Amino acid sequence: MKQFVFLVLFSMMMSCTTQSGEGPLIIGHRGAMGYETENTLASVEKAIELGVDMVEVDVFQISSGEIVVFHDERVDRLSNSAGLIKEYNIFDLKKLILDGGHGIPMLQDVLKQMNGRAALNIELKDANIADNIHQIITGYSAKPEWSESQFIVSSFDWEELRKYREYSPEGRIAVLTEGDPLQAIEVARELKAEAINPHYSQVNAGNVAKLHEAGFKVYTYTVNDPADFQRLKAAGVDGVFSDYPDRMK
Repeated sequence: MKQFVFLVLFSMMMSCTTQSGEGPLIIGHRGAMGYETENTLASVEKAIELGVDMVEVDVFQISSGEIVVFHDERVDRLSNSAGLIKEYNIFDLKKLILDGGHGIPMLQDVLKQMNGRAALNIELKDANIADNIHQIITGYSAKPEWSESQFIVSSFDWEELRKYREYSPEGRIAVLTEGDPLQAIEVARELKAEAINPHYSQVNAGNVAKLHEAGFKVYTYTVNDPADFQRLKAAGVDGVFSDYPDRMK
């Protein structure tokens, strides 16, 4: 009898373990921006605390050459100042205070904080930064906490992705698209991309199947409603970006 009970409990445990590993990757959008100011160290840490598989951040290069983590072209919406983020130098940028009392981190600050605890999706918001991004990824991939497979680079700027591919023949790339994701297949093939990342409203079981048939994964943005998540999961997507990653469990 004891052996029977043990076998039943063991079977239940194995079932739970298997189920928890199924389903799309959960990707924290700009960290976990539903809970903390987007693209800050606090937001990144919150995403990791919530158990994401991957964190997504946006990057620009500022006038003094540093790669910083920020989404908008202008700092007006989130900070106590104004102007184009690209025109700031690192000294003046460090004076900015974002909503919630946070600062704007450099990409290296995010990498040090994450310490390889989750994969990282770096979205290129700026032109002519592919080389610097490649150098940063190469440098951190050599550290024991990280591996090159933990990084994926994405952008709506397909020309910048072409530049990144020149610098990184083997690096992971995802092609961002706002419209019909099937229209991105040609450029994704050219770039030898891993994934095509469409807006969730453009995703259905039919085009997911065609994208998979073409050899691409589908990571869709930005999913905050659990009902949408269940629809997308049923459609077969490989990952979802969310401001509230805990809601996607």
